[in-house]
Amino acid sequence: MQKNDTGVPFLTVVIPAYNEETNIRLGALDKVEHYLSRQDYRFEVILVDDGSEDETLSLLEDFTRQNKGFRVVKNPHQGKAATVITGILAARGTVVLFTDLDQATPLSEVEKLLPWFESGFDVVIGSRNSQRRGAPTLRIIMARGFMLIRSVMLGMSGISDTQCGFKAFRRSRVNDLFGRLQLYGSKHTVSGSMVTAGFDIEVLYLAKQLRLKIKEVPVDWHYVETRRVNPLKDSVQALSDIIRIRINTWKGKYA
Repeated sequence: MQKNDTGVPFLTVVIPAYNEETNIRLGALDKVEHYLSRQDYRFEVILVDDGSEDETLSLLEDFTRQNKGFRVVKNPHQGKAATVITGILAARGTVVLFTDLDQATPLSEVEKLLPWFESGFDVVIGSRNSQRRGAPTLRIIMARGFMLIRSVMLGMSGISDTQCGFKAFRRSRVNDLFGRLQLYGSKHTVSGSMVTAGFDIEVLYLAKQLRLKIKEVPVDWHYVETRRVNPLKDSVQALSDIIRIRINTWKGKYA
């Protein structure tokens, strides 16, 4: 893959942000800039604000004024899925990665993903299953149960960790893949935090339906406590989403 095509970024990094004032002030974006500025390829970083209610947007705008290659996209509050989709569809890079602003998986871990595109893969995703440092035992148990349900209902036994927020896509496949989403593809405003766990499942399920080549790669990850994650509520929502994906398949909506 060409890394130095004049005027075209090799890598686009999409980072959704909803009420991330604390992480920004703690230097999360500085870590992203520090890593990318040392690479030998052209990059762009798309920071998508999800209608934040704190100082997130103004901090993002200040950061982009001071750092080349970063830009802000302002969304009404629609939840993480719509926020990520907005950034991905605006990307120009040959490879498009989305990652969390808290850097639970450091951006440097992209070095483990990029070589697989050279080998012909279309979707390369990070996996936390080899080490979930610091994660509560209940979260680990629930994740394993969720994996079993997902495998039985959707036939996704080949993917062990659908929920890691560190996924990369070949840009040429993005429009076809994300244009077919049914659960969170349409834009609508929401209230409060919205993790939308089913988004990752639907993306990977669709990728399999389209026969895209998917590679799962172990990445470094550390647990970050967040008020936006509610294990019980999110598990119920994820189960509901799996059922909706199964129903959509029966109705031929992914054909």
